[in-house]
Amino acid sequence: MTRIDCALGAPGYRAVNETVLGYAPGSAERAALQAELLTQSRQMQDIPLVIGGREIRTSARVEIRSPHDHGQCLAQVAQAGESQTREAIAAAAAAQRDWSQWSLEERSRVFLKAADLLAGPWRQRLNAATMLGQSKTAQQAEIDAACELIDFLRFNVQFAHEIAAMQPVSTPGLRNSSDYRPLEGFVYAVTPFNFTAIGGNLATAPALMGNTVLWKPSATAALSNYLFLQLLEEAGLPPGVINFLPGDAQQISAVALASEHFAGLHFTGSTAVFDQLWLQTAQNLPNYRAYPRLVGETGGKDFVLAHPSADVEALAVALLRGAYEYQGQKCSAASRAYIPASLWPRVKERLLDLIASVRVGDVSDFGNFMGAVIDRRAFERVTAAIDAARDDAQAKVLSPGRADDRVGFFIPPTLIQVLDAGHRLMSTELFGPVLAVHVYADAQWGEVLQLVDRTSPYALTGAVFAQERGALVQAAQVLRQAAGNFYLNDKPTGAVVGQQPFGGARRSGTNDKAGSALNLLRWTSPRTVKETFVPALDHRYPHMQAG
Repeated sequence: MTRIDCALGAPGYRAVNETVLGYAPGSAERAALQAELLTQSRQMQDIPLVIGGREIRTSARVEIRSPHDHGQCLAQVAQAGESQTREAIAAAAAAQRDWSQWSLEERSRVFLKAADLLAGPWRQRLNAATMLGQSKTAQQAEIDAACELIDFLRFNVQFAHEIAAMQPVSTPGLRNSSDYRPLEGFVYAVTPFNFTAIGGNLATAPALMGNTVLWKPSATAALSNYLFLQLLEEAGLPPGVINFLPGDAQQISAVALASEHFAGLHFTGSTAVFDQLWLQTAQNLPNYRAYPRLVGETGGKDFVLAHPSADVEALAVALLRGAYEYQGQKCSAASRAYIPASLWPRVKERLLDLIASVRVGDVSDFGNFMGAVIDRRAFERVTAAIDAARDDAQAKVLSPGRADDRVGFFIPPTLIQVLDAGHRLMSTELFGPVLAVHVYADAQWGEVLQLVDRTSPYALTGAVFAQERGALVQAAQVLRQAAGNFYLNDKPTGAVVGQQPFGGARRSGTNDKAGSALNLLRWTSPRTVKETFVPALDHRYPHMQAG
């Protein structure tokens, strides 16, 4: 279990990563999760807005349906509009007057209790909701909704205390100190469907630092996100600290970003949406009490580059897991690969064998490796790209599977070889289980490094496979700006809180590194305090004396 080794706030205070449970046949956790899946699949949740601690049910409502069984309605979700957003802003302002005066230690205790609740009685509730609502397998739900979210809660407390311990030098006769204040206003957290942990962290990281939050969850993740808010309430989070606002994103954003109390944006989603929110913020700058903090993690076109010395088996397994786990719906998922001609026949054969062994279906069947893509819009976008590749002379679809939306939005793992290294499949984000491969001549290693760097506008994650140390060193140098999270002989997914702080630059975001103190620093506005014990009583300096 993740734990705090030392007393809260004491020197040497450290969090430890939560152990990932295996869910092997006969295990207690497998039985508990299967029972919870059955319970949740038999009920339909009524999800309200939560503003100032009050549950509000509006006439406008949206259904949440299971992606792998779109005949199953899991929840009805109330939708916030302009008036509810204004109400939430007022509730956040009222709550911050008290919350910001809580000591860091007292705020920390809320989130540490939340972590313990999630590690214990709430674990399978969050896992099951994530599986049913977001079509994650047991493994993918466990590393997300349980372990990563627990780690965010506990490591953020460690990081916050490390920040508080950063104090300036004091000299005889005076004391200097840094007061790490919250921002002056509310933080607007806009969260994605693909990670329950990201939703929870985007809302709680600013709150830990004394801010209050408007949380706009993704419609398709509202079930797991709402359950996490209930968990926070059980842990003692005061009303109004985090206000839960599912609803039309454009409506809610227009009101939130127009408010003079808007102090920050914590965002994960598409590059286009982040661009739009940034532009709206810029247009409203004269209205704000202070310049807002804008933190965003956006798109990616993440690469795997193999050197001729790469290990074929390790490469094939990394490509399969990196590209197809959670249906390729990770911002870190491998979606373009560069393979040397000398290795390609063996890599292709092994990868196609692995793809043939992959089972796709209902995630309640623990034998399935993949579930469904999140909704019909995603299904149509990804299948259109695959169909276009079938008719493209510059591309060849190598995997035999076909998409099927009769029961759920199922797209099998798809491998496409492209002849043109500048093909749109090598540069455009699809966010689905599609891996495009370009085969290069072994002697072109140096040119391919440059190609990888310039092909995509993104710079989120990337991986290089090589047994020759010199090739790894060269790749790390040439590709230094190409990925915020860079992997050597490993897949480009699976960043762990406290171990691989996550985020990219270029068009992939502001690279403020979730899972580190760097992110928490964005949610505080330091004040320097100087106290002089014996003030000067004479305005004259020594140099002013007569010689």
